[in-house]
Amino acid sequence: MRFATWNVNSVKARLPRLLDWLAATAPDVVCLQETKVPEDGFPEKEVAELGYETAAYGQGRWNGVALLSRTGLDDVRKGFAGEPGYPDPEARAISAVCGGIRFMSVYVPNGRTPDDPHYAYKLQWLAALREALVADLAAGPLVVAGDYNVAPTDDDVWDPAVFVASTHVTPPERAALAAIRGIGLTDVPARPLKGDRPFTYWDYRAGMFHQNKGMRIDLVYASADVTARVTDAVVDREARKGKGPSDHAPIVVDLDATPGTSRPVPGPTP
Repeated sequence: MRFATWNVNSVKARLPRLLDWLAATAPDVVCLQETKVPEDGFPEKEVAELGYETAAYGQGRWNGVALLSRTGLDDVRKGFAGEPGYPDPEARAISAVCGGIRFMSVYVPNGRTPDDPHYAYKLQWLAALREALVADLAAGPLVVAGDYNVAPTDDDVWDPAVFVASTHVTPPERAALAAIRGIGLTDVPARPLKGDRPFTYWDYRAGMFHQNKGMRIDLVYASADVTARVTDAVVDREARKGKGPSDHAPIVVDLDATPGTSRPVPGPTP
């Protein structure tokens, strides 16, 4: 099985790139974030032509998550038990069982600034997610992938000094991530196709991408029975290049279906 996670930063704006990438990379399951469309606005027909079923959870111009699957979508859940709202529930999590694994696509609140009410909401959201995942983990194989809007360590940002007193790197945010891992999930490391830092996000401004001044905030957390099957995981930096990209790159993970089998690493995106 091959699965991926990608913050597309508007599925409509990125649709031609998404379709080309799906055709070239051929993941079996895809977790999408920041789709920015209502549920009835998701391009289900277009992705269906490539063999994907869709489960989408959206709210128009903001947020939005989705799952694409070529292995079925069973027991679809929008949101999770105990999820807080700010001030109303937001489209930030969706999960389903695909090929015997529960996949959850998450778009964690940004937090804005540490003194903003949205930061407190972010911490509440992460704490509630942890509690909800305890039951999901007990039920079977689990992958929780997406844009966590937190860099787990100083090694996950291009220059820690630049981010002092900013969101994404504060001790409470990192502690919240550690608490999620603490229930029995592993941060699946992804290697870069080029370069020496596996960043997944680069600001659009000031040539940050070309200078590789980025952050690793898109993460794949998985249960032990899934991580034991990982044969490769890469950040597809090629998908961040060219005209009109998302500001995030996808992560692509390959799992053994049976011992001793694997699939090639995805090549450059056309």
